Amino acid sequence: MILPDFSKAKILVVGDLMLDRYWTGGAGRISPEAPVPVVNVKSTEDRPGGAANVAINAAALGAKVTLIGLCGKDDNARILRQKLESFDIDCQFHEAEDKETTTKLRVMSRNQQLLRMDFESSFADTNKDALEASFEKALAQADVVILSDYNKGCLATPQKLISKAREAKKTVIVDPKGTDFEKYQNATLITPNMEELAAVTGESKDEAELVSHAHAMREQLKLSALLLTRSEQGMTLFEKGQDEFHLPAKAKEVYDVTGAGDTVVSTLAVGVACGLPVQAACVLANLAASVVVGKLGTSTVTNTELALALGEQSLHLDGGVMSEEQLVMALQSARTRGEKIVMTNGCFDILHAGHVSYLKEAADLGDRLIVAVNTDESVTQLKGPGRPINNAARRMAVLAGLSSVDWVVPFSEDTPRRLIARLLPDVLVKGGDYKLEAIAGAKEVLDNGGDVKVLNFEDGVSTTGIIDSIVNRDVKKA
Repeated sequence: MILPDFSKAKILVVGDLMLDRYWTGGAGRISPEAPVPVVNVKSTEDRPGGAANVAINAAALGAKVTLIGLCGKDDNARILRQKLESFDIDCQFHEAEDKETTTKLRVMSRNQQLLRMDFESSFADTNKDALEASFEKALAQADVVILSDYNKGCLATPQKLISKAREAKKTVIVDPKGTDFEKYQNATLITPNMEELAAVTGESKDEAELVSHAHAMREQLKLSALLLTRSEQGMTLFEKGQDEFHLPAKAKEVYDVTGAGDTVVSTLAVGVACGLPVQAACVLANLAASVVVGKLGTSTVTNTELALALGEQSLHLDGGVMSEEQLVMALQSARTRGEKIVMTNGCFDILHAGHVSYLKEAADLGDRLIVAVNTDESVTQLKGPGRPINNAARRMAVLAGLSSVDWVVPFSEDTPRRLIARLLPDVLVKGGDYKLEAIAGAKEVLDNGGDVKVLNFEDGVSTTGIIDSIVNRDVKKA
């Protein structure tokens, strides 16, 4: 599976806004006042939680996100908005004068949670007319709607939202809470965990009964699908008219499950918004969960981390022609293995012995060689009409077939400076008699602590010379 372009996804999140606050320090003694540890707080950190964490997870993947919710008129709401807007999230908060923004304070020591204090008041009785008006206005621009219910009152009566979204033919994904699942009727998909399902249907004595309960709930609520998250047992998708689709847990190490459900629902929604089938989107959601549980506290997963979790083979990371985004992912993987990256660029219109010798010499300077190739339009600008002789696809395919070349990537600008500045190879190589200051990207590589090398081409061999030789031969024959 190759990751879709997540930047095309437009997600509308509505739900319970929270601020997750962490106070961290050493706990080297017991209080003389009571048998409790004394934490000497050294650092504090605020992170978006609840529906805000769902929004930030979707934005971290690259999606365009709008977040609508209820909050207090307080500093914590201001902090939450500031954090979210740094991810370019459109925050449409509706303040309630008589409420406080839901805040969870966790006291941590040596990566262990010693205490959690919650500051909250229910928004169930808060007038939601303004929130519903904002939702209706934002709906037209959304691909997928997420309702993130943490039982704090924002989604006490979500049927108006579900009805409006389904009328607009939008996919509605609900992360449910509580025991009243009837209020989610007619959503597209809900994502309960085992405990939430059991609270509504009762405990299942075996797998067969669990499957029966899940399908019965899906039919009763008139859902297209139900995704059951099962902790260390992975997750199972129940779709109308389909066999159960089970995905085993992929986490290598579980560090903290806080916010893992938010990561699942956001990744699932972004995948569906990009046009993936539900099963494929669930595969991505399962992998995203495996990444996020290896982090402390409410965290996000980037598209690079998700791509690496998919596995190198699925991205052809071992070599070949790839897009710039795929190459960025490949480089991250290579650098985690401590590999030295070499990069060069050129037109490589007609590959000849001089090129082969030069590329082998460049490859010997490190572990991986990137060759950036001018697109057809940029070759024409550089070399004039009639060039290139071979189009970009053919030129890149031939280069990728060389044992010395690992990755081939196209660039369309006059010079590869921007691409080099983004990739920042350890060694930048150029062939010919260039002065250092004339090599595109040299300054950026050197400023990053890299090296720049100028190698000689093989004498008497050039693409222009080969073309002239062919033309002259044809003229003589005529």
